[in-house]
Amino acid sequence: MLIHPNFDPIAIHLGPLAVRWYGLMYLVAFVMAIVVGRLRLRMPHVAAQGWNVRDIDDMLFYGVLGTIIGGRLGYVLFYKPDYYFMHPLDVFKVWQGGMSFHGGFLGVTLAMVLFAFQRKRTWLQVTDFVAPMVPAGLAAGRLGNFINGELWGRVTDPSAPWAMMFQSASEDDAHWLITHPVLAAKWHLVEIFAQYHMLPRHPSELYEIALEGIVLFFVLWFFARKPRPVGAASAVFLIGYGLARFIVEFAREPDDFLGLLALGFSMGQWLSIPMIVAGVALFAWSYRRASKEPAALAR
Repeated sequence: MLIHPNFDPIAIHLGPLAVRWYGLMYLVAFVMAIVVGRLRLRMPHVAAQGWNVRDIDDMLFYGVLGTIIGGRLGYVLFYKPDYYFMHPLDVFKVWQGGMSFHGGFLGVTLAMVLFAFQRKRTWLQVTDFVAPMVPAGLAAGRLGNFINGELWGRVTDPSAPWAMMFQSASEDDAHWLITHPVLAAKWHLVEIFAQYHMLPRHPSELYEIALEGIVLFFVLWFFARKPRPVGAASAVFLIGYGLARFIVEFAREPDDFLGLLALGFSMGQWLSIPMIVAGVALFAWSYRRASKEPAALAR
């Protein structure tokens, strides 16, 4: 079995100030978005649409605001509304953690609406350009989760070559042994916990890096290399991320204050289903419109 390295969450100590790995990963995410965006400018059909470096820089400003504000409010509203209703000032304590991708997605969506209005472009033209820039940033964020030893996966068979033990999950592991006695006996987990004070789990953060980051990036990059109908790249992102997140959630430990919801799905899965449905509908609409209006094909 693998053991999580239990990294120090603080990357750099500057006297009374501390730079955390998770904050650095946000910085890496935005830098990677800029790099991918500038590479996209080299594609003839993208350059023909009039995109330029200034657009990317301004888009990043809108995106940062949308990510932080939307991600935080999404976590507050989707995951812990009762707690933050009782402790409203804690909403601003972002250094204590608590960000939602789906909230961040909605925040960025609204930010891109404002950017599109300001640039006199359609919203789908903007989201089509942005879509391939997102997965690399998602991978950086999930790497931050892994370094912090958070959002780990569900307990799994210790014989699995990918099984990993997380020191930060020790308390949850002890509770799991009590609530799952049959599996604990089948996998001899009582003995393992007695030795390590930890249980083997899925390193779901790494699964998310692979699916939401690497796989989705290549799918979108190669799809967007050629002219596509307006809205098609955005649709592929919605479908791809929604499917990747839905699948990984089967291995990811659900939030202890929520558990599994209706049909045994997690909150992350229920929030991903509308993305998949919207993506499929947008994809069909995009190609149907292009078949009727050839000018709808991105140049």
